[in-house]
Amino acid sequence: MVFAEIAQKGGGVLAVPPDEFIFNHAAQVIALAARHAVPTIYPWREQVQAGGLMSYGADEPTLCQQAGIYVGRILKGEKPADLPVEQPTKFDLVINLKTVKALGLTVPSGVLAIADEVIE
Repeated sequence: MVFAEIAQKGGGVLAVPPDEFIFNHAAQVIALAARHAVPTIYPWREQVQAGGLMSYGADEPTLCQQAGIYVGRILKGEKPADLPVEQPTKFDLVINLKTVKALGLTVPSGVLAIADEVIE
């Protein structure tokens, strides 16, 4: 498995892609990362709230708000093909200090200062 291989080689980290399958199996991924002491970054804050190390990803409430605006524009008669494609502009950094300590890591104070959420 990937986690065992990373742990065996030492010094490795893992970046989890934003994938629905992984989102649905987040508890297993987080448990494997903890068991093999592999520092792992996730795309969603929920994974950090569940015990993951850190996440960096688009701000979900902002994405949902923008989707609602688009739905409203379509319901008012605009053609979806005429709407501009937008990309996220707000991203959240979430750090779980309990997991940081369990992995024996330190996070620079500057990084903690810019984090959107620090879970203790």
